[in-house]
Amino acid sequence: MARAWDRVTPASSLLLVLLPLLLAADEAAELESSSILARGTPPNPIVLPLLLSSVNSSAGPDRLRRRHLQSPAASARMGLYDGLLSNGYYTTRLWIGTPPQEFALIVDTGSSVTYVPCSNCDQCGDHQDPRFQPDLSSTYQPVKCNADCTCDEEMLQCTYERQYAEMSSSSGVLGEDIVSFGAESALLPQHAIFGCENSETGDIFSQHADGIMGLGHGQLSIVDQLVKKGVINDSFSLCYGGMDIGGGAMVLGGISPPPEMVFSHSDPDRSPYYNIELKELHVSGKPLHLNSRIFDRKHGTILDSGTTYAYLPEDAFKAFKDAIMSKVHLKQIPGPDPKYKDICFSDAGSDASHLSKIFPEVDMIFGNGQKLSLSPENYLFRHSKVRGAYCLGFFHNGQDATTLLGGQFQIGLINFDISLSVKYPDLVPHITELADLIAHELEVDAQQVHLVNLTSRGNATLVRCAIFPLGSDSISNRTAMSIISRLIEHRVRLPENFGSYKLIEWNVEPPSRRAWWLQHLLGLILGISVAVIVSISGFLLWYPRRSRSGALGTYRQVDAAVPEQELQTF
Repeated sequence: MARAWDRVTPASSLLLVLLPLLLAADEAAELESSSILARGTPPNPIVLPLLLSSVNSSAGPDRLRRRHLQSPAASARMGLYDGLLSNGYYTTRLWIGTPPQEFALIVDTGSSVTYVPCSNCDQCGDHQDPRFQPDLSSTYQPVKCNADCTCDEEMLQCTYERQYAEMSSSSGVLGEDIVSFGAESALLPQHAIFGCENSETGDIFSQHADGIMGLGHGQLSIVDQLVKKGVINDSFSLCYGGMDIGGGAMVLGGISPPPEMVFSHSDPDRSPYYNIELKELHVSGKPLHLNSRIFDRKHGTILDSGTTYAYLPEDAFKAFKDAIMSKVHLKQIPGPDPKYKDICFSDAGSDASHLSKIFPEVDMIFGNGQKLSLSPENYLFRHSKVRGAYCLGFFHNGQDATTLLGGQFQIGLINFDISLSVKYPDLVPHITELADLIAHELEVDAQQVHLVNLTSRGNATLVRCAIFPLGSDSISNRTAMSIISRLIEHRVRLPENFGSYKLIEWNVEPPSRRAWWLQHLLGLILGISVAVIVSISGFLLWYPRRSRSGALGTYRQVDAAVPEQELQTF
């Protein structure tokens, strides 16, 4: 799985992706995000449940604990397979139809739809299992077009479409069938709505797994469907294997809580994401000197199983990195991928159980004062090219794109300035090529890229570029986050004749009239130019004729009055 996918994540947050989670699955809005699963935990997992509450909630913690820890009548216990090193995600097995057809699905808390490739899909990749064949299932029913869904062109069946941050997508029709959870599940097969894919793009097309099992919030979420039917409690659990342990386990429904369970509240009214109230980070028992509100922006601190690494605001990341490096006295080496500035250390030994003798413990302090301790296995990952080397699994989140792009904010225009180390006269003949290259690297249509201005800066040229929507009034937040992330992380690759580049600044603007006339500037200029040319041509044809007419004079009777002279009579 491409690492670029890993890096496109919600910002202004710490993504706790190294922990098993007990997540409540009700009373929140729908969320879609990228589909990469979290790194594993040590053999003795830490359990972090979320208690849903709002700021004004009067529910006491005891009642909330009882609500989320009560054992339901049944639960679906399912295995997790694959792993980050081999695939970049975890999968589980799901059976759909009668008789059952088996699928390997990526487990993603950031997606609300479960979908598999349909047998008639002509734009789906080659995955590990055969495609779903509705005609072979005696219990399959299409979800008929209704007022609550988007319908197909024939207005017969409901459809779905999901776009992800790494520019992949999935679309198809909605169907309902019997879903089975495997031999270890105490939950009997249930009717559920799922997506039958007709089209895939990007990583969804190329991945080995068949599809995605969406555990996020929303009417189509398989968790929310089972909760609404009353067959499971409103919670689910994920437990990933340790650094050297593949696979893991998942439970849809209640579990018996371990005594070391740590609680944190999650506010669904504040954010569509699974969020927690992180207040402080400690390294070796000492708090980082940060304003606690740094973890409390926009959506708070986000939990997302669809992201491989953990991301901190830039100031928090710097303080965290400095604190770790002050405690580790090993040689620092480059990371496994030269495109990224990973912080890696060599000569730590191949036995992960001994890492705590070299690397410090990290503590997370939550709003209720409770502490969750992370051993080195929780925040490190193995260097894939150097034996006995490990790298930090924490990164900074750049310019906090989520704070700017989140919520109901619509994006009509993305502006950015880049400095190219090539002289202005040498660049001008290649501006069309440059625009096409930028479009290719940002994975947008060439029509969306406009080079608004070029300014000479000695041996360099400052280029102002604008990205416009294609076929609509706005750019989706996910597409905008992908574009901005590629720019910030210097993932735009240009040929040598354009020199090196540096991102100077970027900003976004909402849809507006200004965005419209800028987008149609070329058309307006051409229209005005044609009008001017026609006017000039008409004038050039008319003026000589007028001059000749004036030279020959016009016939007047001898006694005819001249208007100008009449005005001058006394």
